[in-house]
Amino acid sequence: MRHRVAGRKLNRPTDERIALFRSLVTSLFKYGKINTTEMKAKEIRPIAEKLITLAGKDDLHARRQVLAYLYDKEIAGKLFSEIGPRYKDRQGGYTRILKVGFRRGDASPMAIIELV
Repeated sequence: MRHRVAGRKLNRPTDERIALFRSLVTSLFKYGKINTTEMKAKEIRPIAEKLITLAGKDDLHARRQVLAYLYDKEIAGKLFSEIGPRYKDRQGGYTRILKVGFRRGDASPMAIIELV
């Protein structure tokens, strides 16, 4: 039974899964929206929203926390200069997941995750 077990393993070891999430979140902030599988989109949504909330605070500790997670320093700068102030007055719900159908090769459900 999987009672009270949070998160999905996505059939990957822990270090590979964390690296995948960091890469997807970095790409989301770089391009504004990305096309991925539905499960990956559902997993990176809370991570992205926490980082946007930190960017809204805009203090030194928040900057260091964001820089520790994202791969690109320029994207972190963009997060604090553009994305964070844009959502400063919003109480969460910074991302949107749109289902777009199934992938041709393996029929995996695909989705677009984008910043609102």
